[in-house]
Amino acid sequence: MPQVPETGELPEAARRGPISHAIFRVARLHRMLAGQLLREVGLHPAQELVMMQLWDRGRMRQTDLARHVGADAATMTRTIQRLEKAGFVRRVPSTSDKRSVLVEPTTASHALRQQVEDLWARLEDHAVSDLTDDECRETLAVLERLETNLAAHISDVEPPASPGARPGAE
Repeated sequence: MPQVPETGELPEAARRGPISHAIFRVARLHRMLAGQLLREVGLHPAQELVMMQLWDRGRMRQTDLARHVGADAATMTRTIQRLEKAGFVRRVPSTSDKRSVLVEPTTASHALRQQVEDLWARLEDHAVSDLTDDECRETLAVLERLETNLAAHISDVEPPASPGARPGAE
């Protein structure tokens, strides 16, 4: 298990960006824990995000899937290949656009959905176990504002959708 520095330990070079440093530390730990939980169901981090999009949206173009997940084309191609090899997705050529590939969840992936939802709930519980409901709502609101602020400074980034937004209502 990798060593985790003490909470609050801030390198001198990061003193002008303590929030950015904290985000990095939290994201790193969150990804490590997510990876441990996902291994229980045979997935790697970010593969569950691809599956979540497919379960909600159904068959979609690989390029659109990459955009929704926030991945580049090469990363999405590798992810889809691995998910296809595991039997969770199928790639089919588009009938309307010969250059496009459509990705769809398989029947086997639907059995995986409940497991992913359960482990995602466990991850959430681990992350917020000692926060009150009000603190959870406030944390989510602040994180959404941070995401919006950061996205405004990156070109070609889709604005974040509200957590309660309906898929496809863009």
